[in-house]
Amino acid sequence: MAEIKEECGVFGIYDLDGNDVTSSIYYGLTSLQHRGQEACGLAVSDTKGPIGNVKFHKDLGLVSEVLREDTLHKMSGDIGIGHVRYSTTGASVAENAQPLVLSYVKGSLALAHNGNLVNTGTLKWELIQSGAVFHTTTDSEVIAFHVARERVHTSCVEEAVLNTARKLQGAYGLVIMSPRKLIGVRDPYGLKPLCLGKRDNAYVLASESCALTSVGAEFIRDIEPGEMITISRKGVKSDMTLADTVKTRAHCVFEYIYFARLDSTMDGVKVYDARIRGGKSLAKSYPVEADLVTGVPESGIPAAKGYSEESGIPFGFAFYKNSYIGRTFIKPTQKERESSVHLKLSVLDSAVKGKRIVLVDDSIVRGTTIANLIRMLKKAGALEVHVRISSPPFLHPCYFGTDVPSNDQLIASNHSAQEICEMIGADSLGYMQSDYLEGMAGHLPLCKACFDGKYPMDVEAELNKKIDCGC
Repeated sequence: MAEIKEECGVFGIYDLDGNDVTSSIYYGLTSLQHRGQEACGLAVSDTKGPIGNVKFHKDLGLVSEVLREDTLHKMSGDIGIGHVRYSTTGASVAENAQPLVLSYVKGSLALAHNGNLVNTGTLKWELIQSGAVFHTTTDSEVIAFHVARERVHTSCVEEAVLNTARKLQGAYGLVIMSPRKLIGVRDPYGLKPLCLGKRDNAYVLASESCALTSVGAEFIRDIEPGEMITISRKGVKSDMTLADTVKTRAHCVFEYIYFARLDSTMDGVKVYDARIRGGKSLAKSYPVEADLVTGVPESGIPAAKGYSEESGIPFGFAFYKNSYIGRTFIKPTQKERESSVHLKLSVLDSAVKGKRIVLVDDSIVRGTTIANLIRMLKKAGALEVHVRISSPPFLHPCYFGTDVPSNDQLIASNHSAQEICEMIGADSLGYMQSDYLEGMAGHLPLCKACFDGKYPMDVEAELNKKIDCGC
């Protein structure tokens, strides 16, 4: 479907009582499946065993497809990390699946990364000049190699991770496993989420709090922007050195609009409540006379509920979603992706026939998906379809791990709202006003660059750097 794709999800756990954590990683990754459905993997180790004895498995596919029971039975350890992936850098091939596992002079290192760097080229060339050979096309491997290189010259792995993080420009939520420690790092802007939980004597790091719940862990707190957490036999240690490297915070607004799971709490904001507030803001900004408010499953439903509560127009379901249809975004052609919409969603004719419909969704990227849905509703007998979008128009690409395409593929970058309304066949169209976003997300400082072009760092300067390979 022509829509924004999920980011990645990371998970890490260290059981200080020595219990096996393999199944917990599986359940944690399953609860983060919405963040990445392209590839997944896990790595585990026994902290009481020989250094460097890491068991790992990763491949393309869903968690249930890759981490099968017979595979998990061969793996055990009291410390481990996992990853679900949707690629924003690097091709969709098995080699790019995570976690990345390295064996080097200091033992072993496993790393899982959510986010995207803007200075990958500079960092990679620095490694290539010293003889590094890369096996993937991801920026995550660049991070892992820098940590390994720093570790050779430092007294502990935390120092190596910190030295590496100082070089990184962009967005990252990292979980790193060394032979005896579990480390979590969040970028100083807070662009990517990361939280800490505890179950008995086991500590858990995860992209979202819903993953903590899935393994019976209690949410302790969010990792602060620029914070590094180290979990070892000595307990939990926090380092805030990175936090002072930037003067602003810029939490990704799309976590609250779309990415995060409804039952997650992120930086003190309940995701469900944020989306309800977004829908209420839409109703205030773009009221309309209608008979039914409905949402595009699943992402538009909470905002539609908020629109209904504010407007007084009844909320109801207009679509049935077939949850057993394959992932439409892996269809090879745009035409096949568009036809898959009809397989995945069908209209409930009796719910829409003869009615004026308010249709709420989280975003419009190319406009093809929403246009198909409007045609389906009108074919089923809807008299009018008024579209309301719980985000502002996409005008700029994202460089931090959200799959917002280039400007020429963004319908709003070349067309006005009125033109888009006519192109998609809607009777009216209203986008979320940018001024409402902070209130929706609990008044957090936000990154809204995909809407307003104001990036929290100098992205263009880094991307435009010319790297002289000496050829």
